[in-house]
Amino acid sequence: MFVNIIRTYRDVVAICDKELIGKKFYEGKFQLDVKENFYKGEEMNEEKTIQILKNMKREDATFNIVGEKSINAAIKAEVINENAIGKIENIPFSLVLI
Repeated sequence: MFVNIIRTYRDVVAICDKELIGKKFYEGKFQLDVKENFYKGEEMNEEKTIQILKNMKREDATFNIVGEKSINAAIKAEVINENAIGKIENIPFSLVLI
């Protein structure tokens, strides 16, 4: 997974599955654009990603999460639950403001 923390007045945590980087997905009028300049940060394993998610949750960050592995890490970190997941072309994603 790639984890990119964008430092702003409210940090943004962008996480995506490695194989989705640079791809676009469409469904009806909806588009999911996994832009490299936004999502590609440091490559991390699930354990480290979960720790980052837990830490950033305490910081009241915003989360942009794309891909099966990334979504599962966010669920394990208790950042999201099943009700917070959308899908475009069967690619799961979640946008969260805590």
